[in-house]
Amino acid sequence: MRPEELKLQEAGGAASPAAQASGADTVRTLLPGSTVGVLGGGQLGRMMALAGSAMGYRFVALDPAPDAPSGQVTPQITAAYNDRDAARELARRSDVITYEFENVDAGVAALLAEESYVPQGSALLYTTQHRLREKAAIEAAGVPVAPYRKVDSLAELKEAAAELGLPCVLKTATGGYDGKGQAVIRQEEELEEAFRQVAPGEVIPELVLEKFVAFQCEISVVAARSASGEVKSFPPSENIHVNNILHLSIVPARVSADIQRRACELAETLIAGLNAVGLLAVEMFATADGELFVNELAPRPHNSGHYTMDACVTSQFEQHVRAICNLPLGDTTLLTPVVMVNVLGQHLDGAIKATCTHEEKDNKLGIVPKLHIYGKTESKTGRKMGHINLLCKDTGDGLSWVEQSKLWRN
Repeated sequence: MRPEELKLQEAGGAASPAAQASGADTVRTLLPGSTVGVLGGGQLGRMMALAGSAMGYRFVALDPAPDAPSGQVTPQITAAYNDRDAARELARRSDVITYEFENVDAGVAALLAEESYVPQGSALLYTTQHRLREKAAIEAAGVPVAPYRKVDSLAELKEAAAELGLPCVLKTATGGYDGKGQAVIRQEEELEEAFRQVAPGEVIPELVLEKFVAFQCEISVVAARSASGEVKSFPPSENIHVNNILHLSIVPARVSADIQRRACELAETLIAGLNAVGLLAVEMFATADGELFVNELAPRPHNSGHYTMDACVTSQFEQHVRAICNLPLGDTTLLTPVVMVNVLGQHLDGAIKATCTHEEKDNKLGIVPKLHIYGKTESKTGRKMGHINLLCKDTGDGLSWVEQSKLWRN
């Protein structure tokens, strides 16, 4: 068999349920040498390309930014995400197509699913781009979410707040990330101000009001499912946010073994129930009495899974490539405790200095810092520019390293 024939193997016979759900006619196994097209050229696509290139895959990205992070390490088509001609060019140059963030134009994803091989399909993208559709899908899979109400006006907001009780969180149904497009309401007097903040224009977007869950901690699980249906999850991470932006991921999470087990089970139930292919990051609230409520889903590699790059047998990025190419999923065993800390624009220079010079605290705490920089052209306050994986004997030592560095006090 010639290499170009070996590269693309198709399972014969009728399409499996997984293939039908993904919009593909057949489940395909794409071996190294194949080209992966990526909708989006940000840091997730960059790290995916770096992991996949080491396995022998080629990559091409579609992104509107001329010097996108992915474009620094792989060929790039520079065009808007909704440019259908550019999307067709991506399809022409690719054996399989994936996306690196969920705000990709769902219509373009649907077009690509018709003209190319997109094992993730467009259905899950359509679902996770809209918080109300997402919550309905989670509930349909038998997984609990925090109580919520759909809101279309200030009057409905007041009624919903009275039903759910305060505090609550008002969010736009579409868009928004890192705290954008949402407002926390703690007192009745804040309702109108929150409504004007989240819906400032004359045209009121779809809104959702969520009851604030009194959680002990936030955790997330990144699960993977291959095109043929194999499922594996990574160990849960405990996540700490500052100003609505992920600051730290701590692994192992400081919760009981039972909660960790059930969190993985919930994530695996969701990714199987949604017939997802690739990765699904499941963010959850863990309460003091041991309950778990799913907060949000992300059908892609996730910030809270960056720890896997240095601390697990297989990284989330390699796992995503394996899943969409239908290779056997990799071992997700945690090799060492780890604390992942995000590097924002205001931390960048200090983080480079702290990890690229000999630091006494590294020796005292037994920390091995692993720096990952994303290659973004402009460093801005609050913008994610990279992350550091702090490999350690105990996560307490990693947290001490973060505190002693003094970088994250601004």
